[in-house]
Amino acid sequence: MTEKEERLDEELDKSAEETAETTESSNESTETEAQTPQPEEEAVEKSELELLQEKNNELEDQFLRARAEIANITSRNRNERELLQKYRSQDLGKKLLPAIDNLERAMAADVDQDQAANLKKGVEMVLESLRQALKEEGIEEIPAEGAMFDPNLHQAVQTVPASDETPADTIVTVLQKGYKLHDRVLRASMVIVAQ
Repeated sequence: MTEKEERLDEELDKSAEETAETTESSNESTETEAQTPQPEEEAVEKSELELLQEKNNELEDQFLRARAEIANITSRNRNERELLQKYRSQDLGKKLLPAIDNLERAMAADVDQDQAANLKKGVEMVLESLRQALKEEGIEEIPAEGAMFDPNLHQAVQTVPASDETPADTIVTVLQKGYKLHDRVLRASMVIVAQ
């Protein structure tokens, strides 16, 4: 190669390098411009982002409310089931109470003969088994005689004058026993109260 050709090659190389550098710097500035959003595009993107965030917040709020409502419904159903289970024997108790009353009246009768004594013993056994069955269902007798009168548990049908032995508002006599199922009164006790 001649000197002239070598110079020409060198100039071509320099020119190619300069062109490459210019292209690279041009590409970099184009990339920077592409990466830097224009003010209008930036405003559109911000408003879209804000809309999406609002929608997300709204959906999250709806989700939390729905979850709380489900929890409330579940709790309410559980409480209702517990109450139904607790008081399921209420009707049974109301139906059995008159039978117990009749058996108790039979037990209060005086007995003179041997046969009557055996009959009374059988009635006592039936009465005790009925009481036990009711107790297992949560039905219990309301204590009355000698207790203080409570209008929530007792029904006063008569009053007698109070004395030193029986202060005012004390139950003197029980005419009909009262019963309750757990904390619910099935039938109030019919009582005579000192006044």
